[in-house]
Amino acid sequence: MPSPDQVVWPAVLTHLRQHHPAMCRQWFEEIEPEGNAGGTFRVRVRQDVHRRYLENQCGRAFNEAHQAVTGRLDPVRFVGPDDGEPVATADQESLAGEFEAKPRPSAYRPAATSTPSVDGVVLSPDYTFDQFVVGPENRLAHAASVAVGAQPGRAYNPLFIHGGVGLGKTHLLQAICLTMLDRNPDTPIHYTSCEGFVTQYLDSVQAGQLREFRHRFRDVDMLVIDDIHFLAKRESTQEEFFHTFNTLYQSGKQIILSSDAAPDEIPALEARLVSRFKSGLVVDIGKPNYETRVQIIKRKAQLRGLIFPEEVAAYVASRDNQNIRELEGAITRIQMQSITDSKAISIELAREALNDQQPEQRPEVSMKEIVEVVTEHFGVKVTDLQGKRRQKSIALPRQVCMYLARRSTRFSLEEIGGFFGGRDHTTVMHAVRTISAKRREQADLDRAIQLLEHKLGVDDRSPAG
Repeated sequence: MPSPDQVVWPAVLTHLRQHHPAMCRQWFEEIEPEGNAGGTFRVRVRQDVHRRYLENQCGRAFNEAHQAVTGRLDPVRFVGPDDGEPVATADQESLAGEFEAKPRPSAYRPAATSTPSVDGVVLSPDYTFDQFVVGPENRLAHAASVAVGAQPGRAYNPLFIHGGVGLGKTHLLQAICLTMLDRNPDTPIHYTSCEGFVTQYLDSVQAGQLREFRHRFRDVDMLVIDDIHFLAKRESTQEEFFHTFNTLYQSGKQIILSSDAAPDEIPALEARLVSRFKSGLVVDIGKPNYETRVQIIKRKAQLRGLIFPEEVAAYVASRDNQNIRELEGAITRIQMQSITDSKAISIELAREALNDQQPEQRPEVSMKEIVEVVTEHFGVKVTDLQGKRRQKSIALPRQVCMYLARRSTRFSLEEIGGFFGGRDHTTVMHAVRTISAKRREQADLDRAIQLLEHKLGVDDRSPAG
């Protein structure tokens, strides 16, 4: 006969999936219930980062689920791999249950590890390097972050990552922190937002506690500041950060910054700060292309334990959406629709969830497919299309490839040009205009391109924006 814990815990997880699906993660299945002890229901996780995340982000939902399943008010207590076992025996617990006069928090030995200083920024177990999808638009930023995680203070210092909203900057910052803590849980790290730095500085000035503030931000091995562009137009705070930066840099401590803009594009930022930010490595993150978006969707769905068919991932990726956070929102809506309708995830369910009633379209074609049909039709090689040769027998198929890529994919002009031998966006624009004109003038070429579009399944597709 299974123990009560073995019955209760699966029911708790089922309740969470039904009522808090976006919160649930596949690794929840690895949580081990230890049962009631000291007036709480103890559950053990395999990593401290999981424990901290659950305590900060999921405690209320777990308590609600446990109460709904058992009818008891015992809170769920998360313990890490190094937390000790309850001191009290089962008999002592039973006896204590009859005499509730004394509180029982002391029934537990303290955890062996300490919580890193992250100023309210909870590190997410989702944001590891293993879970980061690498594409051409973020490859350099990812490689630099991995290097910093392996050799902080020596690889690239400072590391400055910039890019638009929802493109993965925070993911990389947290992945570096998680790598450091995995290697040494006691590493002194301070990770905060720029807004947090500004607020704490102003509060410290008002309270006359600048010494404590400087100790908090300067006596660390690594300082991580998200959204550093919020320093703009804050002269006194820029002055303080300038001295903080110098202290850490001269001590060989790692500094990591993220921003929506490159250092010299942040308005009203002092020149001396711009100079220091650019003294290390400045890398940008661009919008994910179609193939990268497909992989991101599949990875995010897998984290939640969802089965996303290939055509659903392709459908979501093909929408006008290059913000990773919005992709996660689409996954959440599809997940909720699946739960509400008690149906498996399908292309029809995804369209209903996203309020898209348009007829089903073929998933966006890849550059590989375009190149394959063009090279077969014109009898040329891929290396010819990507090379420097300008003979008409090569130039025309190359221009057709660019034309089809622009019409049938969501690749940018720069991405298309880069695929064909590093050509710039003006070359692609010229190719599109040239082929468009020739289609109107040359019936044979027009028929050939119609045939190629039919093979690709994009006969009626309008030009991509």
